[in-house]
Amino acid sequence: MTVGATPNIDWLPKPNGADRAIPREISKPRPLDEAAFYGVAGEFVRIIEPHTEADPAALLVQFLSAPGVWIGRTGYYLAEADRHNSNLYVAIVGRTAKGRKGTSWGHVRRFLELAEPNFQPAGGLSTGDGLIHHVRDERYEQKLVKDHGRIPNCEPVLVDAGITDKRLLVVEPELSRVLRASQRDGSTLSAVMRQAWDTGDLRSMTKTSDEVATGAHIGIIGHITQQELTQMLASIDVANGFANRFLWVWAQRSKELPFGGSLNPDALDEVRAHLQRARAFTQNVRQIKFEDEAAILWERCYAPLSAERLGRCGAILARGSTGSSYCCGVCTARRCNRHSG
Repeated sequence: MTVGATPNIDWLPKPNGADRAIPREISKPRPLDEAAFYGVAGEFVRIIEPHTEADPAALLVQFLSAPGVWIGRTGYYLAEADRHNSNLYVAIVGRTAKGRKGTSWGHVRRFLELAEPNFQPAGGLSTGDGLIHHVRDERYEQKLVKDHGRIPNCEPVLVDAGITDKRLLVVEPELSRVLRASQRDGSTLSAVMRQAWDTGDLRSMTKTSDEVATGAHIGIIGHITQQELTQMLASIDVANGFANRFLWVWAQRSKELPFGGSLNPDALDEVRAHLQRARAFTQNVRQIKFEDEAAILWERCYAPLSAERLGRCGAILARGSTGSSYCCGVCTARRCNRHSG
């Protein structure tokens, strides 16, 4: 699904690929409605916004993705039999450097460093096996054990301690490189990324690796230019559900600040305290449910989100009624009774 204003999407590639050359100029999109900046995520954006040229929409969704991974695989929303955890895939699309994509991530990264210095994002997605390796389970092998006076027998021996912290935030400033890698013959990258979004239980059916991961909590933040997205997003990535697991956001420079901003890091202390309470809250309350008022609003918008949309854009937006039930506990504003840590 796509957030922020909806720009003219005439640049999206048609089935025959006839318009893959230079995309048409896009009119200036409308800003996000104020309702989008709810809770502690909205507080973060409002504090940062006067001091940056970054798009508020880009700040918002990256803030949701990064702390959503940092909080961990604890609180979840249950949609039928499927658990929706707080891990989120987002892709920021803009016009080269003028979109200020990297600038928007820089503010979120600095905040993460303040919240937990040891929580470091990773990057360099190239294979499905490589992604599994970063969140792999411990592995045992049967080894022949010889003991004098006894018959030799096989016993399980630990050969790899694995990764105990299954939280992994992947940041890809060049998402086009990941798309290119996922389209190589025999690549399992797209399939494993989809598994990570769906369940967090990962396995790659290749001869070169027998590593598996269970309970992984992976979020992905990617940046890509409009023209790269037009050229790189193959039809298969739309049809197989790869694209509609991402939250696509159009970003552009919000203002001109010739000398940059002058944000005092202490201004984010209250936001950091909110997130600490949110993390503590999700450790004790597993299943998160709608408040009565929110349930009424969700019921009203469920049918439009579930409506079938045709074409390539429709395929990308097809997960609106499931992805929108995302909740990570970061809505810990004082006005939110259920989620007040």
